Amino acid sequence: MESINAISVGLGVFVGLMMALTGAGGGILSVPLLVFGLNLSVASAGPIGLLAIALAGSLGAIQGLRTKLLRYRAVLVMATLGILMAPIGLYVAHRVPNTPLLLVFAVLLVIVSIRMLIQAIDEIKGKPPKDVPNPPCILDHSIGRLIWSVPCARALMGSGAIAGFLSGLLGVGGGFIIVPALKKLTDLPMQSIVATSLGVLALIAITGVTSAAIAGHLNWPIAIPFAGGAIAGMLLGSFIAKQISGPRIQQAFAIFTFMIALSLLYKALY
Repeated sequence: MESINAISVGLGVFVGLMMALTGAGGGILSVPLLVFGLNLSVASAGPIGLLAIALAGSLGAIQGLRTKLLRYRAVLVMATLGILMAPIGLYVAHRVPNTPLLLVFAVLLVIVSIRMLIQAIDEIKGKPPKDVPNPPCILDHSIGRLIWSVPCARALMGSGAIAGFLSGLLGVGGGFIIVPALKKLTDLPMQSIVATSLGVLALIAITGVTSAAIAGHLNWPIAIPFAGGAIAGMLLGSFIAKQISGPRIQQAFAIFTFMIALSLLYKALY
């Protein structure tokens, strides 16, 4: 039992660390790590991962609020649509072949990750950014808040809905969808994007873990040390993130997203 607890804590630390650095990685990492590391079924691993995401994500979101990096209105808009659309994605998942969906989605992730990696490398090298149209959501630096408009609200609602739908459809976390969406739709700095993504993930995960706990599907002896490790990893990652520039965080996220795409390809093919 002690060895199981130690493995649970270690896996949780890794998940929390990745969540803190990239704003994603909770769901997509937790399930395979628990399945391979502790020989759990996917059905058992899912609620455990959700608990870790709910607690670690909430901690990261609270830290983001304290440092005024988290955009709470954007969190509420995106999380609300994500929560509403996730059941629809789950409904479709039981009626559409999963393998072609995974393949298409994995290819899209490869394209997105490569583009983000190139952009991050260019920023690190000091190359001037290419001329791109202004995003629909602009940050008012005088007050530190997004300037809300109909195009901004519509864009964030759409990205939240897509993240929730794909989460239910593919059984993966929404962070690696939310982060690129915020990067494209807003001019927020990367640290603010990470904090906002954690807030969205926390709200969605709290809904899921509450349902799992009520239904009695949560393995508490494994979930508690795993969640504790995730919180420790989140604290460690938050400290490390302060020492890393925005382009470096984006670079790490791009590499991480590429790894996710490879794992989805493997899942689809094998």
